[in-house]
Amino acid sequence: MQFSLTDEQQSVLDTADRFARNELYPLAQRMDNEEWWPQDIFPKLGKAGYFGITVDPKYGGVGSDLFTSGLILQAFSRWNHALALSWVAHENLCLNNIYRNADDELRAKYLPGLCDGSKTGALGLTEPGAGSDALGSMRTTARRDGDHYLLNGGKIYITNGPVADVLLVYAKTSPELSAKGISAFIVEKDFPGFRVAQKLVKMGFRGSQTAELVFDDCRVPAANLVGGENRGVSVVMSGLDLERAMISPICLGICERALELSIDYARTRKQFGRPIADFQMIQSRVAEMYVMIETMRSFTYKVLMDANALEVGGGGRGNVHALTAASVMYAADTMNRVLDHAVQIHGGSGYIWEAEINRLFRATKLLEIGAGTTEVRKMIISGEILKS
Repeated sequence: MQFSLTDEQQSVLDTADRFARNELYPLAQRMDNEEWWPQDIFPKLGKAGYFGITVDPKYGGVGSDLFTSGLILQAFSRWNHALALSWVAHENLCLNNIYRNADDELRAKYLPGLCDGSKTGALGLTEPGAGSDALGSMRTTARRDGDHYLLNGGKIYITNGPVADVLLVYAKTSPELSAKGISAFIVEKDFPGFRVAQKLVKMGFRGSQTAELVFDDCRVPAANLVGGENRGVSVVMSGLDLERAMISPICLGICERALELSIDYARTRKQFGRPIADFQMIQSRVAEMYVMIETMRSFTYKVLMDANALEVGGGGRGNVHALTAASVMYAADTMNRVLDHAVQIHGGSGYIWEAEINRLFRATKLLEIGAGTTEVRKMIISGEILKS
């Protein structure tokens, strides 16, 4: 059992922190104010070696592991959580899923551009009528038509949707089989029949682009089928477990920044002739924030370590399925409490939209919903631990 980072892991975290503070933090305010997307940031991230962390170097990747990805995400989330969300949608949901499940030809075709940041990736799973029941209620279909599949349907709440060049999309190839009839496809933005229906404006994580997507007889080459026809469930479930493990570092990074801001404010803000840090009520909140963050860190790192060993086709069952759901459930719930303390410490200034702590506070709710709501996470945990 490892309870602290190695020197190499600490170096990864510190280096990513410096990069994010210098390159990502200056973008955060405008992203939040305008729902603005910085077009040149992904190529810059690719050039710096921050894409393809888990991917074999022969495809342009770094050849490291999921834990390393989590450390980078933690650091990015401290300084620009909206950009961090777009990073993980590209890096983990799209790029890593393609690497884990696609054949060598698809890897060679798509991974280099995703690794160098010249292409932006996204994942298309959630639909207007298929959220928590994303598999069973899925209505997007794919019908074989010669050397192509024709995709029909829609996806919603898709991170990176408005700016994505490459999307990993799930559709039912055998609707009569329900969830067992799902397949995964790589879709390019210029494929006939694909369009972005609308860009969605959010309460938090503003600037991280989100969209509704439409497929109207979208022609996808049969060669772009990932993992085989009707084999999409294994791709989805292992991907979801990894996604849940990778959401927790977002919560951790945001909370670390919130504590830092709260300590600085408590030391400088004066009332009754003294810094408010002198008052026990404020000290109590800071102490509680610290304890919650440290427990979140330990749980996050443990689950990332466990998920490192998740085999291709694995996931969606067993201890790792329960652990990843538990990790993100705990991290998201705890983040809500940490940010509540942080805004209370900031008082009236924390309630102002432009304040950084307000920006962090508005991010809390999404992480209790995305990748399976808190309620779904509880169902997964209880379902695994109550199995006879």
